[in-house]
Amino acid sequence: MSGYLTTHVLDTARGCPAEGLKIELFAIEGDTRTHLKTLVTNDDGRTDEQIMPADRFSTGTYELVFHAGAYLDASGTPPEDPRFLDVIPIRFGMSEASHYHVPLLLSPFGYSTYRGS
Repeated sequence: MSGYLTTHVLDTARGCPAEGLKIELFAIEGDTRTHLKTLVTNDDGRTDEQIMPADRFSTGTYELVFHAGAYLDASGTPPEDPRFLDVIPIRFGMSEASHYHVPLLLSPFGYSTYRGS
């Protein structure tokens, strides 16, 4: 079995998938943070491709950076200056070759995540 990484972003304030949200993937090694990929969520709040497909999967520490502020601005959420939530980094480890699903439940004033399936 080979591992892979996916996400799903839901806008819990509006009750819908978060379409058009930019996500970046970074590899973390010690104090070094290396950009690997940038994706944008589709109309289902998912990326059109796996964030890290099986042929590129590697265990280690990673960070997904969700650009929530730009999404909230584009979705018509009343503006703030600065936004309470702008960029949301989620750092996590992948220790075995399996499916890692890191979803984000987002509202203008809070978020949650978990290891999904």
